[in-house]
Amino acid sequence: MIAGNAPPPLLGRAVRHEWALDETWLTVNHGSFGAAPRVVLAAQQDWRRQMESQPTRFMREDLPAALARAGQRLAAFLNADAKDIAFLDNATGGCNAVLRSLRLAPDDEVVVLSHGYGAVRNTVRYVTERAGARMIEAALPFPHPDAEAIIAAIAGALTDRTRVAVIDHITSGSALLLPLCAIIDTCHAAHVPVLVDGAHGPGQVTVDLKALRADWYAGNCHKWLCAPKGSAFLWAAPDRQVELHPLTISHGFEQGFRAEFDWTGTRDSSACLALPAALDFHRRLGDAALRARNAALAAEGARLLADHLGTEIGAGPAFTAAMGVVRIPTPAPATAEWAQRLRRRLLDARTDAPVHALDGAIWLRLSAFAYNELSDFEALASVVASVL
Repeated sequence: MIAGNAPPPLLGRAVRHEWALDETWLTVNHGSFGAAPRVVLAAQQDWRRQMESQPTRFMREDLPAALARAGQRLAAFLNADAKDIAFLDNATGGCNAVLRSLRLAPDDEVVVLSHGYGAVRNTVRYVTERAGARMIEAALPFPHPDAEAIIAAIAGALTDRTRVAVIDHITSGSALLLPLCAIIDTCHAAHVPVLVDGAHGPGQVTVDLKALRADWYAGNCHKWLCAPKGSAFLWAAPDRQVELHPLTISHGFEQGFRAEFDWTGTRDSSACLALPAALDFHRRLGDAALRARNAALAAEGARLLADHLGTEIGAGPAFTAAMGVVRIPTPAPATAEWAQRLRRRLLDARTDAPVHALDGAIWLRLSAFAYNELSDFEALASVVASVL
């Protein structure tokens, strides 16, 4: 066990054996789905063994207390109260729960970001269209954003009809770490509540929910915290919980926030129950020092790739964490179809790095995690150059 927050002396290939990653692939895409290490998968399997040894006893007697303990560990990590956190399968489900619990009227507005996650934007489109309301887009300045321009873009989209603003903590396609506290303050000054899509937040950056003062925060644990797939959470401020309901209404209806979300029917909760093991693993690899190391490596890797291709990065270190994007030179119009063709070529070359069409250009997103080292991004530069 490493003392305090100091990282182990070696990361990169020295710890890659902790994961079951295919060594014949170049994996620089931890951001999409994460990767659960062997020790966390073993913890999940042990919870499954307990569940199946006597299912009724487990579901009725063991599960509620086990979920509460896991929630307490997560709450301590996020600087929150455990009673305000409910477990979910993924952050998109949390955003859906909030948005589909709203009582929108015709001509109400919901603000989203131009770089907002597609699935959540679809949810906003669904709930607004059904209510006769409107989805309003705040256009983020990109590339090379600055905080004042970001805040001004969001402030300019708010009106007296805005019922909620959906703000990404870290955007998915463009990997922008947004000035979240200032954005929330701006929205609250306009009397607009804020739903944070924090799918990429926990474990990539430090998340302090009490300091953020959002109204709702939906986050994933399977990405940067390395929990098993199906481990996520929804935090809600106490005054936002009464009207908030899960997507599946079950026996806990109107019995309180946690009661409603903790039991929505029979399901395998082992991914969430293994979260304490994932938090222990994250701490063993360095905790805050690991997050800083990943961010520094991602910045170095992005700059290396941009220099190799003679292009540019999307944003500097002030607006990035453990992901970065690099503009790809294109001989053809920068369409989504062109991006998908390049993505397919990279996969055929056994290289996992997503490619997106954003604001008239093609951008490759890279991630840096504990098992990566600079040589991975040198290899990425060679692969990208060869498939272009």
